[in-house]
Amino acid sequence: MSTPARVNIYQAISANRARTVALLVVFIAFVAALGYLLGEIWYPGGGLAVLPFAFVFAVGSALFSYYAGDQVVLAQSQARELGPNEEPELRHIVEELGIGLGIPTPKLYVIEAAAPNAFATGRDPKHASVAVTRGLLNMMDREELQGVIAHELSHVGNRDIRVMLLVTVLVGTVALIADVILRSMFWGGGRRDRDRGNAGAILLVLGLVLAILTPIVAAIIQMAVSRQREYLADASGALLTRYPAGLANALKKIAADPNALHVANKATASLYIANPLKDHPAFLDHLFDTHPPIEERIRRLEAM
Repeated sequence: MSTPARVNIYQAISANRARTVALLVVFIAFVAALGYLLGEIWYPGGGLAVLPFAFVFAVGSALFSYYAGDQVVLAQSQARELGPNEEPELRHIVEELGIGLGIPTPKLYVIEAAAPNAFATGRDPKHASVAVTRGLLNMMDREELQGVIAHELSHVGNRDIRVMLLVTVLVGTVALIADVILRSMFWGGGRRDRDRGNAGAILLVLGLVLAILTPIVAAIIQMAVSRQREYLADASGALLTRYPAGLANALKKIAADPNALHVANKATASLYIANPLKDHPAFLDHLFDTHPPIEERIRRLEAM
């Protein structure tokens, strides 16, 4: 039997840098293509006129996502930055583990919600933030809280936070543009395409296909970059604390808690340590899960 390939933190960092570049290139190209299509739907030959504006918009959205996307996510999550004298135990844990990992201490935020959960965000370790819910602080003992924080700081050290931040904001932007295209067809663009004959009909079909498939593609992208990173962060966090049971016990408590985190949504759910929505899976939902099964994560930690 062949030995499975091991992935270390340096390989993870290198792979995440490559994913960041690839994600930005694909996003800019996709938005430019959607802009061209939107121009053609509204006016024959208008695609070329819209293309430069779509390109500028795509580059601007990418830069905004890179430099300010974390503030958007934190604001949307209703996270409040902790003062220097608030939650001293949490701050001590973050500082100690940050020193062990060799990264600066991230900014700390709290979400006033009963559901236990946490996430990290930012573009790099120097501009990172960690947000925890009030439920997590109330429910976890020190070792369990250490396990959760070590998991989140591993995302920071591995540069997972940059990839997932870009995925969260950019995928939402593409989905919004696709929705505009779909609505444009109902507002009259589709009728104009039909009047233009075969070429217009092809554009109409292409626009409909893109508008319908974009949310599915977005879910697949989030799934592809999310699942394996959770296993890696679990392992890295357990290595950092030298106590896998702390994170395993924390995950058990999070899984057993019935409360949904109402400030989370489909776009931001992939950032959290565990699915914050607590929704019941429908047919084929597991195909698009952004988190691996929490039972499997616990089993792996207990086997370490």
